[in-house]
Amino acid sequence: MTTRTDIHLNVFVPTTGHHEASWRHPSTQPERLTDIAYYRETAAIAERGGFDSLFLADQLALGRSVKHVAQGKLEPLTLLSALAGSTERIGLIGTASTTYNEPYNLARQFASLDHISQGRAGWNIVTSWSAEAAGNFGLAQRNAHADRYRRATEFVEVATKLWDSWEDDARVHDRARGVYADTDRIHPIDHAGEEFRVRGPLDLPRSPQGRPVLVQAGSSESGRSFAARYAEAIFTAQQDLADAQAFCADVKSRALAFGRNPDSVKVLPGLSPILGSTEAEARAHEEALNDLTLPVVGLKHLSQRFDGFDFSGFPLDEEIPLDAFPRPETVQGAQSRSQVILTLVERERPTLRQLLRRLAGGRGHKVLAGTPKAVADHIQLWIENRAADGFNIMPAVIPTGLAEFVDEVVPILRQRGLFRTAYAGRTLRDHYGLARPESRYARSA
Repeated sequence: MTTRTDIHLNVFVPTTGHHEASWRHPSTQPERLTDIAYYRETAAIAERGGFDSLFLADQLALGRSVKHVAQGKLEPLTLLSALAGSTERIGLIGTASTTYNEPYNLARQFASLDHISQGRAGWNIVTSWSAEAAGNFGLAQRNAHADRYRRATEFVEVATKLWDSWEDDARVHDRARGVYADTDRIHPIDHAGEEFRVRGPLDLPRSPQGRPVLVQAGSSESGRSFAARYAEAIFTAQQDLADAQAFCADVKSRALAFGRNPDSVKVLPGLSPILGSTEAEARAHEEALNDLTLPVVGLKHLSQRFDGFDFSGFPLDEEIPLDAFPRPETVQGAQSRSQVILTLVERERPTLRQLLRRLAGGRGHKVLAGTPKAVADHIQLWIENRAADGFNIMPAVIPTGLAEFVDEVVPILRQRGLFRTAYAGRTLRDHYGLARPESRYARSA
């Protein structure tokens, strides 16, 4: 488990911030969402703060709320390749779907990013659950939850074989003999499974990290098992300490059952800080953002989390009957997030309007409005009580919210000996304290 001195901080960069109304805030610049300079400036702030990585999510369809919410993000791997040239140390984690990609192409793209960035690439593995994405790939409906994870499992197996297909010393560069590579050290993978048939090898040498860091964000039963088997970092949504402790213990024990070192699995809950010089000021900032929300947007987002269930017929200022919510285990989309939302409703019994405002900032992730000290206290409490290895920071507004965290919270963490004062290594694996994996073919040879 992570100790006091090596906590991990990633920054999750969406469009203008994680609050659904952030684009309406005067400090944001929605007109720059396709401007590479905007992302370079954001990455520079995060790297100045010593963050482990910058993380980009993705969805393969235009969101339902584009009329009222800023959208139109750049494609993650293209954007991260551009950011590799303007940054030096910060990791670069991109989301890519196992549902609507092929292993060979995706393994090649991430290996390329790892070479371009000199070992800073990470892959956030997702199984696309939106019905809109299915329609963009010729499907009448999305695949079932279990089917998506079955495909994802084989997909990752193929990708890791491809990344291993060149041994580290396959290139010999012998000009005198005219030998560029030792072909005995380049291996076809000859994979033949239920979902994929891939001959291999990959068409470029093994990358600096051996393999990109594998990241996963599902917390359903299938998601936890998948993460325990493959993930080296897990992005999760937890609202309170006890739930976070239980999740952390569960996935690490599952990792141990797969023969893995539990300390090689970094659990990073989402945290959306809203800072103020006093708690009252921070609360006022949060309320000002919530006042910019539109119920129609929140209703669409809530509906999407529950497979399209229509909440619009319920009065905004009354509690929603608990039996009205679809059960999370029946949800074919985002099961884990629907469970987080339902648990919140069971615990707090908010009105529908209160629930929409509560979800506007973090969509089920922890939103914490407070002073820099209060945010640092929260991080320290969760680390010391084995509830997290670090946090996926989700600024409510970008770039100002990120800059405030770097300038006001990070110094407190450093003063307490909780966070690095400088990068100790150059690769994302270095930042996470992860070993570089050997090629499976080198071991067999």
